[in-house]
Amino acid sequence: MPRPADVVVIGAGQAGLSAAYHLQRRGFVPAGTEAPGIDAAGELAAPARTYLVLDAEDGPGGAWRHRWKSLRMATVNSISDLPGIPQPSVDPEEASSSFLSRYFGGYEDELGLAILRPVKVHAVRREDGDPAGRLRISTSRGDWSARAVINATGTWTRPFWPIYPGRSGFRGRQLHVADYVSAEEFRGQHVIVVGGGISAVGLLDEISQLTATTWFTRREPVWRDAGFDRQAGRDAVALVEERVRQGLPPQSVVSVTGLILTPALRAAAARGALERRPMFTAIEPDGVRLADGSFLAADVILWATGFRAELDHLAPLHLRGPGGGIAMDGTQVASEPRVHLVGYGPSSSTIGANRAGRAAVAGILNMLTEQDKFGTGPEPLGPSRPRPEQTILNRQS
Repeated sequence: MPRPADVVVIGAGQAGLSAAYHLQRRGFVPAGTEAPGIDAAGELAAPARTYLVLDAEDGPGGAWRHRWKSLRMATVNSISDLPGIPQPSVDPEEASSSFLSRYFGGYEDELGLAILRPVKVHAVRREDGDPAGRLRISTSRGDWSARAVINATGTWTRPFWPIYPGRSGFRGRQLHVADYVSAEEFRGQHVIVVGGGISAVGLLDEISQLTATTWFTRREPVWRDAGFDRQAGRDAVALVEERVRQGLPPQSVVSVTGLILTPALRAAAARGALERRPMFTAIEPDGVRLADGSFLAADVILWATGFRAELDHLAPLHLRGPGGGIAMDGTQVASEPRVHLVGYGPSSSTIGANRAGRAAVAGILNMLTEQDKFGTGPEPLGPSRPRPEQTILNRQS
């Protein structure tokens, strides 16, 4: 028999922990610990609503657990505090992977959040045709049955590898930024870095200090001198939200903020590491064919080409529309009000993830209250129940 919970959160990164915090703050208790209480009149009260967080990782930290050790707190973009507990003081030279894993772990312990790990979620399905019915969550550690699901699985497990002519025939090494360990392993080799984001320029800076590099991007990078403060983060999230509200594919935060010229990147530019070239036209066994027809030999191609949302376990719900996108109403999936996506699309930044966790919990609480009061579920959004703020999150988000 599946174990019951009112809400199951999938993923314990920044978005998942934010959702768990707000569930607990709204009176939800860990699944399996609920008991009838006594109300103000001395009468037997209904049990508290319950929640559970399922996390595939072996320990706290989410995707930060896997970042390369050379990504220090001094060089990582500003990380928003988790709700309710600010970050402790930090040594700027400490690896972000160790600091943030420790911060997340302390946060979980201090709040007593209901997190079960490691648990791999295989599939989420409807238990029946009732729109107010339950969802079945099938996992590596058995099944759960929930009234609502908050999906916070992020993107780290879905690195994006572009399809490029000749890629399979390259005799050198190819790796994605998700597989990067350190620049030392490339010493004495020529490394091509592909991508126009923060990871690409950060790794160019690091690798170019030890060996030869060449940088390729599809578009000319946009640089900015201003620091990336909290307000700039909010503004960036708002711009991404506006795109998806118009039905456009969401962009990364860096696509709307530009790349910040830190002192380290200024030094990299001074030694020529940030001289960007337009994308090559093909990959050949020993290098790449350039746009002007010339050939550039290379030993390594590092793809800093981003990630895609990890949503395969939601496939049985058939959430995508004919065009491959998912229609959204805030964090709620328009066609399936029992499912909320956080840390996804507009909420993929740390600031956006915190806001999305709060919004998802508020929406679910309203839904559960309505169900408990009237015994019915919310009508799915659609042609008969349109919402002017409905948004589309494209397949490539």
